[in-house]
Amino acid sequence: MEGVFYMAAAVAVISTALVIVQMNVVHALLYLILSLLSAAVIFVTLGAPFVAALEVIIYAGAIMILFVFVIMMLNLGTQSAGMERQWMRAGMWAGPAVLALLLLADVIYMLAVSPRVSGYAAKAAGPREVGIALFGPYLIGVELASVLLLAGLVGSFHLGRSVRQRLPEEGEAGGGEGD
Repeated sequence: MEGVFYMAAAVAVISTALVIVQMNVVHALLYLILSLLSAAVIFVTLGAPFVAALEVIIYAGAIMILFVFVIMMLNLGTQSAGMERQWMRAGMWAGPAVLALLLLADVIYMLAVSPRVSGYAAKAAGPREVGIALFGPYLIGVELASVLLLAGLVGSFHLGRSVRQRLPEEGEAGGGEGD
């Protein structure tokens, strides 16, 4: 299980670095989802399967879907669609595919090996322990994280909207019919 931990940690670090360097927002979100899934694998190896399930359901599921909807709502037009087509070559899928296969190999290995073999899984954290920790000493941190996510969402909407207003729409670049 120690090897699974280090492999999932490497996938998390690499995919998080790729989130930072990606020029395309959709690709960055896909790498972020991969990073969150690898963090869930890390939680399982550390003996916290409930926290791993929360990671997948809340972060990789709900919040990333919300981000995808915001990106779709921004809809930067035909110029960004042309750039997207340019970037969607077969080689662009190689990095995410390799990292996802590493995570899949980790999960298959963890399912094949008994959880008693792990030196990390001393005590599994259940929903009660997680709830007491989140709404006890970490309440302010949880609330600040939610406000930070909301601020990022609103900020990305406004930044994307101002970029959209600056981009010329179809038919406006060469002057209108009334010129």
